[in-house]
Order: sequence, then structure tokens, then C-alpha cells
Amino acid sequence: MATQNPGFSTLAVHAGAAPDPTTGARATPIYQTTSFVFNDADHAAALFGLQQFGNIYTRIMNPTQAVLEERVAALEGGTAALAVASGHAAQMLAFHTIMTPGRNFVAARGLYGGSINQFGHAFQNFGWQVRWADAADPAGFDAQIDDNTQAIFIESLANPGGTFVDIQAVADVAHRRGLPLIVDNTMASPYLVRPLEHGADIVIHSLTKFLGGHGNSMGGVLVDGGTFDWSASGRYPMLSEPRPEYAGLVLHQTFGNFAFAIAARVLGLRDLGPAISPFNAFMILTGIETLPLRMQKHSDNAAAVARWLKGHDKIAWVNYAGLEEDPNHALQQQYSPNGAGSVFTIGLKGGYEAGKGFVEGLKLFSHLANIGDTRSLVIHPASTTHRQLTSDQQVSAGAGPDVVRLSVGIEDVADIIADLQQSLERI
Repeated sequence: MATQNPGFSTLAVHAGAAPDPTTGARATPIYQTTSFVFNDADHAAALFGLQQFGNIYTRIMNPTQAVLEERVAALEGGTAALAVASGHAAQMLAFHTIMTPGRNFVAARGLYGGSINQFGHAFQNFGWQVRWADAADPAGFDAQIDDNTQAIFIESLANPGGTFVDIQAVADVAHRRGLPLIVDNTMASPYLVRPLEHGADIVIHSLTKFLGGHGNSMGGVLVDGGTFDWSASGRYPMLSEPRPEYAGLVLHQTFGNFAFAIAARVLGLRDLGPAISPFNAFMILTGIETLPLRMQKHSDNAAAVARWLKGHDKIAWVNYAGLEEDPNHALQQQYSPNGAGSVFTIGLKGGYEAGKGFVEGLKLFSHLANIGDTRSLVIHPASTTHRQLTSDQQVSAGAGPDVVRLSVGIEDVADIIADLQQSLERI
């Protein structure tokens, strides 16, 4: 790129990409291949031994995927990234890189329901234990830490509640205790919040959501902030001790400030295998080009919708940090001055049945289990995404019986409000 310090919108279009050297194609090609030819036996040996960077097999890396990784790393301000099949896959590989059986991590209670399930159930099969803390109380994280704790995990903007977390305060707790802070930045996207600038060490995204933005491709990514010393404590042997599968190579010693991303690729993705397809990587790359335009429109529309709902007599409450009277507004202004995002929750008078009826009466909104689409989306979490949780867990996660989650799209805001109005009139 011509400029030395390109802006966010320029990075969203250009980072990681260049015209194809063989054909001159301007768009990044879809390298739809399983494997790549070696120059000779020595070249192959160098690639397999991590002595040289290059393509071996699309399960491990692919040129289309590589452009996606470089672009997301640039947007987040990280040193490197690893793109995989889904957000859940990114979380699994992040923890696989730092956890060993019998260890634990501390996570915020108010997370996406799928993450609560993954942490509380699936991770137990690896011998990893989760401990829960209130995201609004950084001291609560500190109280859960012991000698077996390996990390702290939060969302920058909580799903489904739409509340911002004081990232720096939680980061201070993590670093005082010698732990990395992992932040899921899916709901905010790097356009609204860049967690690495506020003390995070690793950033996770479901690329399926706002980064891809069109509801057509699954993907996930982890971004290495390059800030954490993986060798200081001896807690992270996959990074700080010799790896027998790579002739005694010490990954942190060899790769420095992008060692975490390398370890997640060559020790996690290589063997566990949740690879992103080249086609999905291409689709998500295309979506990222319009990320700043979409996120601003999402946020502007959501703010207008939240203000309108706030005054409706069938709405009990609106939880949107972009409203000046919202208790989370100060954190939104601190961390996300461009807007409060697309996703927020409301409570309907009439509780569970009213919530379900409202969702079923909408016509422009699509009733489905996703967020971050160009289209407006809606769901009743207690009967869907958070259904597997107990009543107390639902309430703790911001998904109580009266809660409806809106993901406001980029349509004309008058049409969005008209659809909400006609459904509310039916209740």
C-alpha cells in the first residue's frame, strides 16, 4: 500500500492482499486445492520442520486463508492470526494451546450461550475446568484464580445482553496474576473496539458474524497480540518447552511475538483439523471490505430503534449501551465511541409468551440463531440459544424468559421500526 500508516477502511480493503503474481487477478483467488507441490526434498523437509514458511496442505494453511489472517490481524493490531472453521473452533484451539488436563480458566458469566455450553460441558472432556465471574466486577475474577488457572476469558461486548466490559480493568487483574486475557470481540468487531489496545493478549472472532457480515459463510479466527511472555512462569509448556514433534524446537524462543498463533496452527489445527475452506475464506474477505460502512450503519440504525422501543408501552425495558440513560453508557463511550453496535436485548411486558409472540409476528426480521447479518435478525434466547441452560443461568447470561435479542440490520430504519410496530400491535 502507498501510505505508511493506512487507516482502518484502507486496511479493510487492502491488508494482506496484492494482485495475483501469475494471472494479475486483482481479487484474491480461491485456491481450491488440497495440497501444494514442493520444490524438492529439502524444501519439503524445511517446511515440515518449521524452518521455512510455506504451504503444505490446506488443512494447515492456504493462500486464500493467509490473506484473511493477515487482514484480520491488521485490523485488530495483532502480530499474526489463524483462521479456522468457526468461532467455536477458534476458542477450542486457543485453549488447547495453553491448557493441560486439570487446569482451569476464569470466564465471564454473561457470554453467548454456545460458549457457556462449550466451556461448561465439552471442555470437561479435555480435563479443562471453567470458573465463572461477573464481568462487571474485575475483583471477582481475581477471587477465582488459583495455582492451576491458565487464562481469563471475556467478551468485549456481551452476547446477548449488549453490555460493554471494562477490558482494561480485567486485563490488569490477569497480568497482575501472570495470566493472558482472551477477548471475544465478535459483537463489536475491530471497527468499534480493538481489545489489544486495552490490555488483551488474544482476540477471538466468529467470522460468521459481523466480519463476514452477509450470513453466508462459517469461519472463526484467533489473533495473537504478541504481548504475553509465554516463558515467564512455566505454565505454558506447549510454547516454552521443546516440542518432540519438531526436533526439540521451542516455539516461543523461535517465533517470539507471534509464537501463540504458530503454536495454535502447528500443534492444534494440524492435529485437531477444524480448517476453514478456501471458499469461505474468500467470502469472508469480501465481506470485510465493507466492514466499516456496515458497522456504522448497524450502530446508527440500532440506536434509532432502541430509542423508539424505549418509549413503547408494551416494552418493559431496553438494554442498549448507546442510550445516554443506560448504566453501561459510560463504558460504551470509553471503549466504543463510534457506536454501541447492532445487537441488544429488550424485555416485553407479558414475559415468555409475549416474547415468543412478538418474534413470531415479525416479517422483515428473520427469526434465526445468528447475528451480524446485513438483514435484521431476531431471536428469543430462552427458548432457543440459551434453552439448554437452567433458569438461573439464563438470567445470569442476560437471557431471561422475557428477553428478546435484536440484531439490527442495514435496511432503512423506518422499515425496521414499522415491522416492530406491527408485531407489537398484535400482542
